[in-house]
Amino acid sequence: MPSLKNPKADLRKSYHKSFEISLIISLATLIAAFKFSPQTSTVEQLKDGVPELITVEDIINTVQKPELPLPPKAPTPVDPTSNDLEEIEFDETVLKENEYIAPPPPPPPAKIPDEKQIFVWSEVMPEPIGGLAAIQQKVTYTEIAKRIGLEGKVIVEAVIDENGDVVEASVLKGLGGGLNEEALNAVLATKFSPGKQRGKPVKVRMVIPIKFVLK
Repeated sequence: MPSLKNPKADLRKSYHKSFEISLIISLATLIAAFKFSPQTSTVEQLKDGVPELITVEDIINTVQKPELPLPPKAPTPVDPTSNDLEEIEFDETVLKENEYIAPPPPPPPAKIPDEKQIFVWSEVMPEPIGGLAAIQQKVTYTEIAKRIGLEGKVIVEAVIDENGDVVEASVLKGLGGGLNEEALNAVLATKFSPGKQRGKPVKVRMVIPIKFVLK
C-alpha cells in the first residue's frame, strides 16, 4: 500500500540538520558573551585595598561617689587673759542659819464628783406611778389628728430627778397634728418613782414611748 505522507512534510529528515545548526548558534553566542563582557574594576580594587580592622573596646562603668559633708569648724579658742570677757554676776544662795523658809504652796483641791449628774442608766430605773397606762390616760386625741386619721408613737425623752418629778422633757420623734404637745403634757404631769444608784436616788434620763390609736 503506497504511503499517503508528502515526502516534503516529513520532519525527521531535517531533524539532525536543525539540531546541529541550533547547537552551533548557541555556542557562538556563549563565546561572544564571555569575550565582549565588560571587566569589573571594582573587584580588583577591593582585592588590592587593605581591609579595615574594627576593634571593640570594653566600657568601664564609673561609680560617682557621694560628696562627703565638710567637717564643722572648730570653735575659736577664748583667751582667758582677754579683757573682752563679760563678768557674770551670781545671786547669793548661801542659806543663813536663822533665815525662815516658806513652805511650798498647797496642792490644788481635788475635784469633787458632781452627785447631781444625770445618769442614762441606773441600777434601778425610774417608773411612772401606775405604769405607762397612767400616762396613756392623760393623753387625748386632737380634732385635727382624728380628721386625718393620724396614728403612731410619740417618743419623749424625759429627765426624772431624785424626787421622781419630771424636770425636762422633749420630743425625739413626733407625729404632728397636736399629738406631740399632748404627749409632752402627759409626761410632765406624771409622777415617777426615782431611779437609784448604789441605793441613793439619782437623776436619770430615759425615753418614754406614747401610743396614739384611734378607736
